Amino acid sequence: MSHPQENPLPTIWRVPDELWHTIEALLLELDPPARTGRPRIDQRAALDGIIYRLRTGCQWNQLPKAFGDDASVHRTMQRWVDRQVFPAIWAHLVKACDELGGVDYAWQAADGAMGKPVSVGTRRAPTPPIGAKRASNARF
Repeated sequence: MSHPQENPLPTIWRVPDELWHTIEALLLELDPPARTGRPRIDQRAALDGIIYRLRTGCQWNQLPKAFGDDASVHRTMQRWVDRQVFPAIWAHLVKACDELGGVDYAWQAADGAMGKPVSVGTRRAPTPPIGAKRASNARF
């Protein structure tokens, strides 16, 4: 099995300029700026913050200030999830890599167990009350 590229790509911490132009066009289509209300944070910084958060696993409140306010970055991510931005970005990346011959589907895998389990507890069956037991020789 030969791979088109022998050297692994470097770890991406920030979106490269060329990729950002494509993502920016997707964002204008799927998440256009609101006409009213508070202006949004810088979307590129938000995406970089989301990438940083997903790669490091840090808590949102530990996100470096270079990415903007942690709550704003989190809200941006939630909005993009609701608007299906990430599947659109993923589809574009897979298509671009496939056209370059860079996708080897023989070894692709995904793991979806990335969050904490929901802690709902366990319910026990009710224990029926135990009646008084009397010994056969009791005088009561």
